[in-house]
Amino acid sequence: MKRNLSIGAALVVAFIALGVGQIVLEKRTAAQDKAAGKVQVPRFEVDPTFPKAMPNHWYQGMSIGVGVDANDHVWIVHRPDTVNALEAAETEKTGECCSKAPPILEFLPDGTLGRHWGGSDTADYKWPASNHGVTIDHKGNVWVGGNGAGDGEVLKFTQDGKFIMKVGDKGVPIDSNSTEHFGMVAKIFVDAKENEAYIADGYGNKRVAVIDADTGKFKRYWGAYGHKPDDTNIGRYNPDAEPAQQFRTPVHCAEMSKDRMVYVCDRPNDRIQVFTPDGKFIKEAWVSKRTLGDGSTWDIAFSNDPQQKFIYLVDGHDEKIWILDRQSLEILTSFGDGGKMPGQFYAVHSIATDSKGNIYTTETYDGRRLQKFVYKGMQTVTKGEDQGTVWPRGTK
Repeated sequence: MKRNLSIGAALVVAFIALGVGQIVLEKRTAAQDKAAGKVQVPRFEVDPTFPKAMPNHWYQGMSIGVGVDANDHVWIVHRPDTVNALEAAETEKTGECCSKAPPILEFLPDGTLGRHWGGSDTADYKWPASNHGVTIDHKGNVWVGGNGAGDGEVLKFTQDGKFIMKVGDKGVPIDSNSTEHFGMVAKIFVDAKENEAYIADGYGNKRVAVIDADTGKFKRYWGAYGHKPDDTNIGRYNPDAEPAQQFRTPVHCAEMSKDRMVYVCDRPNDRIQVFTPDGKFIKEAWVSKRTLGDGSTWDIAFSNDPQQKFIYLVDGHDEKIWILDRQSLEILTSFGDGGKMPGQFYAVHSIATDSKGNIYTTETYDGRRLQKFVYKGMQTVTKGEDQGTVWPRGTK
């Protein structure tokens, strides 16, 4: 009996020693990596088989929103009116292929097309002149914005396309201090805890607006640095000038993290600003600061670990996804390249993640597609390294 106890005790001591040794080794390796400029980051590979081909000879236009619901179904919004007559010959009665797909498309986890709807005016609402952004909230509702001329509303539907609510109206002027309507909305985020919708408002207005997600009542809004928004034209972005005290249009995203920080994409200013939910400014960082034109900070999503350690930022001008440390906002690495092959981008516009950590992106302009990047665990890279096109390893 004593001999068995001694052996057991020895085994316990050995296991403890092994555990301590492993921790020491991991810390030593981490310290060595840091000293060598190495960082641990998520690794992704493009899935060239996702999504599957759509039925009905359907053709996809500029794709300007993507969201993932609680069942890992992927929803996108695109613009059928950007499909030209040659691409929609079947619709135009000039040939056998193809026709325009409805603007709202749901894809199942295996890439099969699910529900599809939207695009028409009804007695309750008018469809946006240029739909923009799609979000599925914690109740399963689908939110859509619009950035066309006069689009001053957001729309809320069931997943079957049944109308629920309209906030704002069409045919309204730009007014970043309005509590009645919006000004060309880019994207919506819905906070489950407070049941509030954060509106990146957007392509005309220069603010983040917050409304009650059930009633649509305006609750608060703010501009850059938490200032009162000002619609004065401040001219083109100059990376060598002092930081702009107002957002430039478009204000392209407003996403809340689990620790309740609101990250705002100030796209033409190449920066992310971080706020508390009541609009108090916390910090900011620039990404590819010398990017001109349509800017670098198009949309963000967070990694799905409990701490949301990483920010994934799509840059439709430089054609890549930047991976940032969420706390420091430092750039750790990037991947992607310009082109139309799988894993490359042409105006990558929107981004979302699913419960497994996979990334989904949509592309506007002539990109016009949905892509999936499969999470493959962690890897060590040199800090700041660009990985290029992340084609599946083991293939040629």
